Amino acid sequence: MQNWKLYQRKAKAQLVQWRADLDKLKARAVGASADRQLEINRNLKVLERKIEEGRSKLSEISRYGEDSWESAGKTVRSAWESIKFEANDVIAKLKR
Repeated sequence: MQNWKLYQRKAKAQLVQWRADLDKLKARAVGASADRQLEINRNLKVLERKIEEGRSKLSEISRYGEDSWESAGKTVRSAWESIKFEANDVIAKLKR
């Protein structure tokens, strides 16, 4: 299978996981203190933005073919890794 298609599948799976984490964290916020809810809500908004950025990058990935992926894909992969790092960082903060 083509590398860009595999990367696309992996990105889709990551977005599904982030969405599941977001839903779990929203449910957890309901029972938190008011101060903690404010903190959680701020971080949830950041995570929602990261998920949206991820969707945008996934859309960009889907426009590539194997030939163009080899040259332009490095930029997309770099951006995706940045989004991934930031999203996972927010999730880690919220799970504490």
